[in-house]
Amino acid sequence: MEIIWKKLGIEDEGTIQHYYDMEPVRNCEFTFANNYLWEPFYEIRYAIVEDMLVFLSEDEEVSVSCPLGKGDLKKTVDALTVFFRETGHPFRMHLVSPSQFEKLEALYPGRFQVEYDRDSADYVYESERLISLAGKKLHGKRNHINRFKENYPDWRYERISDENVEECMVMAEEWKQQNGCFEKGEKHKEFCVTINALRQRERLGLRGGLIRAGGRVVAFSLGEPCGEDMFVVHIEKAFADVQGAYPIINQQFIEHEAAAYRYINREEDTGEEGLRKAKLSYDPAFLMEKGLVTEV
Repeated sequence: MEIIWKKLGIEDEGTIQHYYDMEPVRNCEFTFANNYLWEPFYEIRYAIVEDMLVFLSEDEEVSVSCPLGKGDLKKTVDALTVFFRETGHPFRMHLVSPSQFEKLEALYPGRFQVEYDRDSADYVYESERLISLAGKKLHGKRNHINRFKENYPDWRYERISDENVEECMVMAEEWKQQNGCFEKGEKHKEFCVTINALRQRERLGLRGGLIRAGGRVVAFSLGEPCGEDMFVVHIEKAFADVQGAYPIINQQFIEHEAAAYRYINREEDTGEEGLRKAKLSYDPAFLMEKGLVTEV
């Protein structure tokens, strides 16, 4: 069968969500909002193969995502095998979870190998712990929040709305200047995604919250549900020079927008040392591994 790859557009939300609802994946990449917001930078394309959703990446080397849905996984992988052979590329499958690799191994014993990338592993936390910050390991987070509340007695949490979203954009612009996001690198892409997420939050089903202190927005966050028991925090911005701004938006956003979910996915650290230290300091329940599958 010929596989027709389609460029991802806003009109594809219903199709993509249909397959996500069939088989929720805990990887932070597999939500429509995330796909759509990053598409301008990675030219995301997809196809429905044997009634399963597959994404195509040509960012560095040609690879596909592990098929999602209730279709026949073996027929889908066989069709993808033909695609790789006909296009002259080696078989590669990206962002594959351990449970997905188990399915592949059961269907094709010994054919594939997987290499997990620590830099791309998602940090997953228990929501109750992020809200209560109970225990010795999170004692420092509680202290930072208490200091913030002492310094800004007028602080408050607000849900992002049409009335305050412009203030978040102004804060994001200031954050951009403070963090040197002018070059066409990952930080610049991140800034563009943040602005588009704020603008299209309702259309994309994103939940947003902010912290106001001293009359101005000092932190905000955006995220969405991913399956029945997990919520993904896609974006979190705070002024580093406002002590406690990051810990309090982390806590308050989960308390107000995601307390009903057992797990909170706060995405990967991309190998950045400071970010890794910060994410580990919140004592994750587990890391969601993602690997590259190739043929042995």
